[in-house]
Amino acid sequence: MNPEWKIDTIAVQGGYEPRSGEPRVLPVVQSTTFKYEDAGHVSKLFDLEAAGFFYSRLANPTTDAFERKIAQMERGPGAMATSSGQAAITLAILNICSSGQHIVAASTLYGGTYNLFSTTLPKMGIEVTFVDPEASSEDILKAFRHETRCLYAETIGNPGLNILDFEKFSAVAHDRKCPLIIDNTLATPYLCRPFELGADIIVHSATKYMDGHATSVGGVIVDGGRFDWGCGRYPELTEPDESYHGIRYLNNFGDLAYIIKARVQLMRDLGPTQAPLNSFLFNLGVETLHLRMQRHSENALAVAKFLQGHPLVSWVCYPGLENHPSHERAKKYLPKGASGVLTFGIKGGMEAGRKFMEGTRLIALVVHVGDARSCVLHPASTTHRQLTEEQQISSGVTPDLIRLSIGIEDAGDIIADIDQALYLSQTQHA
Repeated sequence: MNPEWKIDTIAVQGGYEPRSGEPRVLPVVQSTTFKYEDAGHVSKLFDLEAAGFFYSRLANPTTDAFERKIAQMERGPGAMATSSGQAAITLAILNICSSGQHIVAASTLYGGTYNLFSTTLPKMGIEVTFVDPEASSEDILKAFRHETRCLYAETIGNPGLNILDFEKFSAVAHDRKCPLIIDNTLATPYLCRPFELGADIIVHSATKYMDGHATSVGGVIVDGGRFDWGCGRYPELTEPDESYHGIRYLNNFGDLAYIIKARVQLMRDLGPTQAPLNSFLFNLGVETLHLRMQRHSENALAVAKFLQGHPLVSWVCYPGLENHPSHERAKKYLPKGASGVLTFGIKGGMEAGRKFMEGTRLIALVVHVGDARSCVLHPASTTHRQLTEEQQISSGVTPDLIRLSIGIEDAGDIIADIDQALYLSQTQHA
């Protein structure tokens, strides 16, 4: 890759550079295994002394190209694709955290992540303390313990749509010699590159905007390569790994230590592998990511402004609006747009919200965001229904909240559909 390429060019041509006579389009290598003539070379592959492919659970040429593209877009030295966004989050944590240890996380997280942190990780002996991302640095620091391993947050909270204060969070994490792990799904590398804002590890649900067409489930972990794993707090990266003949990840792999450990330990042992065909589809989607994110952001802002003046809407939440609490941060951290997700409060509460979702014609009721097609959801009764009422409120979900993922259709058609569904919900509700 030319280091001077802009992100738009990387989206189209990054990751895969065919040589003379090779396919111009990234091929799908639908093979579990790879043939070799030299047994010694295969031994070096298994001992991590040579790079290459020997089993698609660990590495596959199609997936490798997708991983390299995302690493290039985020400006990190390496990435690892996973079978889902949830798998990416889980492995990102387990790579540096085990039973008896602890993480600190923003409370305004996607419901699936919140449940992973509040329910499943504690069953593994990993405790999680949630903090209000708007709390002071001093209050967030109080949540840290000697055994705290990382600070976790989202660039854009889902569905609260708060924009993270990167300066505060990175300063807090690094004050405690912990990495800052950021979920950059809703922003994507096109709108925000968290490594430039102090993050150390990035995770994505590739299922959303990277795919962009609701065809595939997958995730990505990206290593920033800059955290000081040799600070004395992460022996799993500095001490010998006996499952690889005593290899020391930091000594052997330098700025790739974290992501290589994740691949050769956790992907090897747990196996949430991204399928080659999904990697092909994600790569295809990312080729238009820069174009789609512009349109998603433009359309979402137009819809948000329309809803602001609607008599059947109580409130509108979109970071691109000047009255949004995170508007100044959106201008600072996401200058190219605030992505395509917005929320609003419908008059009539939960019942009116249900009827609104059933009344849309262009906008589909699906459990998804980031599609080229517009979609709608009521989080309190769907994605966040496993949380208590107090947990829902803490993560930004209220009973009247409607979440819209605005697609790349004509903005006027989207607005017209929303308008008719709003009036339909009220007349039926009455």
